[in-house]
Amino acid sequence: MTLSVVGLFAVLLIVYLIISVGRRDSKLPPGSWTKETVLNAYADHLGPPTLPIIGNLFAEWAKEYGEIFSLKLGPATSIVLTSPRLVKQLVDKKSSIYSHRPDSYVGYDIISQGDHLLLMQYSDQWRTCRKLVHQFFMESMVLKTHLAVVDAEAVQLVRDLIVQPQDHMAHPKRFSNMYGSRTPDINTTHMKKLYALMEIWSKVMEPGNAPPVDVFPFLKYLPEKLFGNWRSRAQNVSKEMNSLYDEWLNRVVDRRSTLGSRNCFLDRVLDQEDSGKLSLNRHAVYFLCGTLMEGGSDTTSSIIVAFIHAMTKWPSVMKKAQAEIDAVIGEDRSPTWEDYAQLPYVAACVKETMRWRPVVPLGFAHLVSEDDTIDGMTIPKGSQIFVNAFGMQHDSQRFPDPDTFNPDRYAGVTQLASELANGDWEKRDHYGYGSGRRLCPGIHLAERSLFLAFAKILWALNIGPGVDSANEVIKPDVSNETAYSSGFLVCAEKYPCRITPRSQTRKETIVREFDKATREVFVEFSNVKV
Repeated sequence: MTLSVVGLFAVLLIVYLIISVGRRDSKLPPGSWTKETVLNAYADHLGPPTLPIIGNLFAEWAKEYGEIFSLKLGPATSIVLTSPRLVKQLVDKKSSIYSHRPDSYVGYDIISQGDHLLLMQYSDQWRTCRKLVHQFFMESMVLKTHLAVVDAEAVQLVRDLIVQPQDHMAHPKRFSNMYGSRTPDINTTHMKKLYALMEIWSKVMEPGNAPPVDVFPFLKYLPEKLFGNWRSRAQNVSKEMNSLYDEWLNRVVDRRSTLGSRNCFLDRVLDQEDSGKLSLNRHAVYFLCGTLMEGGSDTTSSIIVAFIHAMTKWPSVMKKAQAEIDAVIGEDRSPTWEDYAQLPYVAACVKETMRWRPVVPLGFAHLVSEDDTIDGMTIPKGSQIFVNAFGMQHDSQRFPDPDTFNPDRYAGVTQLASELANGDWEKRDHYGYGSGRRLCPGIHLAERSLFLAFAKILWALNIGPGVDSANEVIKPDVSNETAYSSGFLVCAEKYPCRITPRSQTRKETIVREFDKATREVFVEFSNVKV
């Protein structure tokens, strides 16, 4: 096929896509994603609208078309839910038909070969993997086994922010409990590899970075250079991801042969494999662990970075939280999980950060496996279901002035997110952990990790806006459109700030607690050189 013919074909395809957008069955939820809407969105953003811009667009359309609306792209139907009531009625209560994933040729077929837990279809393998994760991260296990490590890592986070405040974007990106090894500092090789991988993985999965091959499969057979060499970029991500996760598995297998099993997730999986209780191939095992590394490291760190970002803009919040902490805890120790009940405003800061800057504004799309109806409207089998977290969490009816960081929104809310996610839809705090059977299995660990990180940071440190070369204060930019990334995982772009210890005594306390953690907690980890 000549380039001229290919070019003509591509033009005709684009014309077809534009004129086919908006065709809908009269029983579908309302929507008006017409060709004018598409062209305007492209014009406004000089290209395909990306995240978090798509989150903004969906939030605006929800105001016009209501809490449920539909989009049509050729034969594909997408349903966007911007209503806690509908999320509860559909995704939660009918989870048996709303727990599937849409086809993802790029993420599922090319990159992960079907073994990425986030993209995996609702299947026996998915249920096996979820069971393994649940066994390791259920609440009782977190309290019994993981809490000491989480507290120690939070202490090191604060210590690192004191020693190297200029690296505030990097320090939250560490972990300890997947492979029986830990990340002692931000320059550790495996940490650098992971976050380089996460960056290219997020970009290649971003809407608009590949042609809609899941809707129009014939696009797979067009020359990829017409669409930015999308296949080669996806194959490169697959190569890097498989190489890194396989390498980590090899290191743990080697460590087990010399030092035995450790109390980490991969060891437990391999122990079950050795005893014949589990049957997953090597690729599935290392991808399961790698997926948990991605979710546990990137999402948690992004929330911590967003919180520090917010403190540069709203110092009154920081001062109020510090006053609450100081009324309970002196300078001779930092906060622990046992202080949770006495620090409701700090807990509210966690909830407000999750609401204010969701890491996944639209969640990961679900797919409905059977025809369904809601409020007299049809949801066809095979429809993609988007839980519009950004739209719900920025609904001005429930959250007045939603772009303002205000933890007082959660005054009197003492339950953890795990309890609220399974309770009354009118009381749910946010959708940062997903919904239904796809609810984040690490929710119990994440809630405690975030609380301890926030509490210790506020107890030990003052945070303010950065200054320029003339020592003039730089006005913080916290806009979700200009100050946050546009990948399918959203994080703050690098921003300036000042971080200083609140007192010399608090600094010395953190150093003492870090030394104790090194002797009593970190020493338990065999430091596998990855």
